[in-house]
Amino acid sequence: MRLFSSDTLRGRRLVLHDLIFGGDSPQGRLFDAVLIAVIIASVGAVMLESVEAIGTRFKRGLIRLEWSFTIIFTLEYLLRLSCVGRPSQYVRSFYGFVDLLAVIPTYLSVLLPGAQALLVIRLLRILRVFRVLKLVLYLKEANYLLEALKASRRKITIFIVTVLTLVTVLGSLIYLIEGADNGFDSIPRSVYWAIVTLTTVGYGDISPQTPLGQALAAVVMIIGYGIIAVPTGIVTAELARVWEGDSKPVKKMCRHCYHAQHSKKARFCSRCGSQL
Repeated sequence: MRLFSSDTLRGRRLVLHDLIFGGDSPQGRLFDAVLIAVIIASVGAVMLESVEAIGTRFKRGLIRLEWSFTIIFTLEYLLRLSCVGRPSQYVRSFYGFVDLLAVIPTYLSVLLPGAQALLVIRLLRILRVFRVLKLVLYLKEANYLLEALKASRRKITIFIVTVLTLVTVLGSLIYLIEGADNGFDSIPRSVYWAIVTLTTVGYGDISPQTPLGQALAAVVMIIGYGIIAVPTGIVTAELARVWEGDSKPVKKMCRHCYHAQHSKKARFCSRCGSQL
């Protein structure tokens, strides 16, 4: 005998889905806020555990705390799988992978005991820091940034190819000018110098010694100041376009007060508050 009908179960799945995946309701916003706090606390615990004095003194407490976080994230992961229409598709998605990465290192560390596996366990513990990626799911502005990056990916790809071509040419020139006696003993190492100089990082581990090489370095530095602004301008322009498209009013009329100017994602009337 079934305790609940299929309609009741479907209704509960919808309520659970709105709670976990929807951030519009007060309950959904509270769920997101609590989960964000847990994520930040868990990442902070991993960082504290890496401090030798703290990790040694509070080892048991940190272990209990880590397992508490792992259980919370495991329950959250199972709840997400239970309320989505296609669980297998969610598992293969980016956020599904991040959710799995948030829980699996702790369980794997139990399956890999022994002194010979200490380095592996340490790596798995570091992987727990990637829980911070879950924060992206709860930041609406992050979606704007992702859309802007997707829209500008071709321009950025062309820009990167151009920069790689430029540093290859500049690296070859500085290799020809300076040579192995001044530290430029190969073209790859010279290209490394060109990248460091063009990006205005300037480690100083190798530097040109001849007047002609120093003149070329000065030109590379000046080019770097001009180039560094290009990807920023590309992404900023696309970000402004995405932001403007999302907030642009559309003809969506309210049936009660007949107010027609609403954003495309609006669910309630901005004048009378009625549902659209």
